[in-house]
Amino acid sequence: MPSPTDVLSRVAVIVITGGSSGIGSALIKAILRLNSELLICNLSRTKPDFFLGKSGEHFPTDLTDAAQLAASAARVSDCVAQAAPGEVILINNSGFGDYALQPNADANRQLTMIDLNIRAVVDLTHRLLPLLQERGGAVVNIASIAGFQATPYLATYGASKAFVLNWSLALDAELRDSKVRALTVCPGPTRSNFFKAAGFATPPMQGNGLQACFDMSAEEVAQRTLEALAKGQSIVVTGWLNCCIAWVGQHAPKVWGARIGAALLRRMRFKPHAAVKLKEAKHG
Repeated sequence: MPSPTDVLSRVAVIVITGGSSGIGSALIKAILRLNSELLICNLSRTKPDFFLGKSGEHFPTDLTDAAQLAASAARVSDCVAQAAPGEVILINNSGFGDYALQPNADANRQLTMIDLNIRAVVDLTHRLLPLLQERGGAVVNIASIAGFQATPYLATYGASKAFVLNWSLALDAELRDSKVRALTVCPGPTRSNFFKAAGFATPPMQGNGLQACFDMSAEEVAQRTLEALAKGQSIVVTGWLNCCIAWVGQHAPKVWGARIGAALLRRMRFKPHAAVKLKEAKHG
């Protein structure tokens, strides 16, 4: 069975969105530890505060802006054309969530979430896929276990990840006879800025005995992603408890799943405070 090192030895370029923090940052660092010679192209609004490798490049991009995405994709294409021979891996990682009741949710933020979590993934993949088909490689899409069931209070986020999950699996099936494959990664709650940005006081399960089972680090998610890529998997759910949750989300009646999810997520919101408002912000 090939190892992540074996797979990355064939790779010349990694294109990643949202590599400035969280899972994206952990993926870049893990990849560079295994192959420091490849070219990292990071597309995000914020420049990473760590070394991107000998020839790494940051492309300042607001991925919710179609014009900026198109311009950055063109620049990345030029970099790939000049890169050493080898495969290309595209990692669509950027995304954000928003904990809110729909009547009170900021409509513009909800639509921006759709632009980043869905439209940018499809747009960037379509723009770069011809390069991947020419050189070989993979598309890695970061979805979520939230994509397996309805997620009240995170309704738009969960629905956007359901799109990524199903779109990515369909893409993998379409590409089976080509030199490119697609991997769907479904993390559960991950220790990062995501939950604070989405409106949670603390990550789910923090402070009780279940945290070690349910709450993974970004580094653990990155490692399992690379292992799944090496095994040629089409989908990976990170963590055994997350696998159980995903299985229940797939097989339980959808109405029951939504109501159970509402009961659980209702308890995870910010504690009432006069100076605190529910808010969300992009991560990555």
